[in-house]
Amino acid sequence: MDMITSMVAEKPVVIFSKSSCCLSYSIKSLISGFGANPTVYELDELANGQQIETALLEMGCQPCVPAVFIGQQFIGGANNIMSLHVRNELAPLLMNARAIWIWKKK
Repeated sequence: MDMITSMVAEKPVVIFSKSSCCLSYSIKSLISGFGANPTVYELDELANGQQIETALLEMGCQPCVPAVFIGQQFIGGANNIMSLHVRNELAPLLMNARAIWIWKKK
């Protein structure tokens, strides 16, 4: 848990991902589409990726990727992020975390 906390500290948006995961790709694209520049950790490319994956599972992230943190708070996986987006609640979260500054609601 401490490892995850230090990795997300002082970053507006952090996504734990695997380079071969299509859901991770979709979530990274969605968040980047708002103009945010998320910090992305590809677990399959990190030496300690298995440790991080275990820590994410212990936090209740099921499946472990994508795992999205906004404003240092664990928001959830792909389903949670897509639900927030559909309800027009994702952009305000990104704005509150200072990941984006301007958002025009359509």
